[in-house]
Amino acid sequence: AYNMGNIGKVNHAQGYYELAKTNLSRAIALLKEVNDDYGISDYAIYLSNVFEKQNDLPAALKFAKTGLDLSEKLGLKDQISDANLQLSQIYDLLGDKDLALTYYKAHIQNRDSLQNIKTVQQMANLRTNYEVSQKQVEVDLLNQQKSNQRIVVIATTIALVLIGLLAFGLYRRYRFIRKTSLIIENERKRSESLLLNILPEETASELKKYGKVKAKKFNRVTVMFTDFVGFTRSSENLSPEELVESVDYFFSKFDEIIDKYGLEKIKTIGDAYMCTGGINVSNENHPINAINAAFEIADFMELSKSNKDIMPFDVRIGINTGPVVAGVVGTKKFAYDIWGDTVNVASRMESMSKPGRINISENTYQLIKETFNCKYRGEIDVKNKGMMKMYYVNGLKTKNAAATTNHKKVKV
Repeated sequence: AYNMGNIGKVNHAQGYYELAKTNLSRAIALLKEVNDDYGISDYAIYLSNVFEKQNDLPAALKFAKTGLDLSEKLGLKDQISDANLQLSQIYDLLGDKDLALTYYKAHIQNRDSLQNIKTVQQMANLRTNYEVSQKQVEVDLLNQQKSNQRIVVIATTIALVLIGLLAFGLYRRYRFIRKTSLIIENERKRSESLLLNILPEETASELKKYGKVKAKKFNRVTVMFTDFVGFTRSSENLSPEELVESVDYFFSKFDEIIDKYGLEKIKTIGDAYMCTGGINVSNENHPINAINAAFEIADFMELSKSNKDIMPFDVRIGINTGPVVAGVVGTKKFAYDIWGDTVNVASRMESMSKPGRINISENTYQLIKETFNCKYRGEIDVKNKGMMKMYYVNGLKTKNAAATTNHKKVKV
């Protein structure tokens, strides 16, 4: 058992920790069979150090405590000192600074006790040797100097180890602070992203800065409404899950399309989708962009009819351009919205449209007539508005086809 244990010590010194662990563990097992606590206490401390090197701190702690208990039982001061030092290092790695300091103090006390005993023995030898020969005294004094030098070296080493542990602790603290800062920053970005998903960027910035948002008037904004034809009747044949899945499928694509053309989503109400162009963004082409987006939405709805997993719908689209007032409603669950006659007229344009068609007002027509071919529908009686001029947009004019997204011309 002792041969195997001593081989384990050599393995430990050479850095072969797996071999050291195997030989030391076998030696301890054999010594337990004969109740040899002296050998167990010595090898347990070495085995604890092996586990520490392998970063298995729970196992290292277990064997260090075994070594300490047996050493105290047998009064083995060297092993007591070593076991206390080993426990101090383990608890320091575990982050328990109080226990690390307690065991380190115990290590120092035992080490000093051993040193005092050695000093007394050396003084007795000095007195005896003085009586024999003065020369021997000089030899002993020289040995004492070497011993003092060794103490200085040990003290310096301990000081360097403590400095290293302190530096390691500071480094770990720095990494923790950095990691925490990154988490906070990611959460801040996530919160900003969620806010920008609800409010336009300029409005979100004003809300963060002042805690509220003032209503603003915009002199020329293009408002677009879409609505699914026969949605209420068709939805009666769908489960709630299928209904939500279908609406999400279409509106997610609408979001992608209007983002492509620089438009701003305002809200959805049931199967109605409302977006605008010209709010908080300097873009004089928002009427044209809205028409292009409307064509792409209509094309997408037509293509979706071939998707057998989604309930197909026809879409009506209405567009109007004019002044609006925009702002945030409420103090909880912020809702960005727009108001004004322009919004009402855009809604009327949608309700007076036909499936698959883009119906626009006179105001919007005057802004896009040089770019798109339109069919005049005449003056149509609109609820609460009286007679209003309306136009169907049929497609791009030939001279603009190369510069703008291509759309098939609608047959008149």
